Amino acid sequence: MKTVIIDYGAGNVESVLNALSFVKNNENFLVSNKPSDIRAANHLILPGVGAFGDCMDGLKSVEGLLPEIRKQVLVEKKPFLGICVGMQVLSSIGYENGEHQGLGFINGKVEKIAAQEGLKIPHMGWNEIMLKPTKHPALKDIKNGEHFYFANSYHFICQNENNVLAQVEYGSKLNAIIAKENILGIQFHPEKSGEAGLLILKNFLNWRP
Repeated sequence: MKTVIIDYGAGNVESVLNALSFVKNNENFLVSNKPSDIRAANHLILPGVGAFGDCMDGLKSVEGLLPEIRKQVLVEKKPFLGICVGMQVLSSIGYENGEHQGLGFINGKVEKIAAQEGLKIPHMGWNEIMLKPTKHPALKDIKNGEHFYFANSYHFICQNENNVLAQVEYGSKLNAIIAKENILGIQFHPEKSGEAGLLILKNFLNWRP
């Protein structure tokens, strides 16, 4: 088995790589932006730090990378995980520092978390998630109310509520985990979220849509 962590030049690839190696030390993990590696992968992960537009620009800057990702995800139906900004760019459009087209894998938009009195933006720190009724394999043995580490100023608004697997309360209910077919998006950082975060990563690696 081969899992490729997609490197677009700004993602926190090392911490994700270390977490994956911890939960499955007998698998082949590779950090790469080569279309040939994307083609050969069994699982794909897009980690994210920084801005929506920068992530998309990074993906576009490597010749052939974005078309190969689209083919492997949408045609070959390989399991795909987007983390933090990597989740947000799954959307149709994002409004961070302007208007930017996303990957369009899950219909929706990314907007700034609404400012409220007593609410700090960015949303940083540990928060519990509220699971919706789901039997998604990536959430096997994850309990409602489990705590995860968030670090974000923007949030994903799904066009179809059926794509929402879990939410977090932060002034209002924000989407924390979304999914569609072979695609999974996680707003928090599983690699920084202790045992529960590592369990989600392990479940993803075991997932065969």
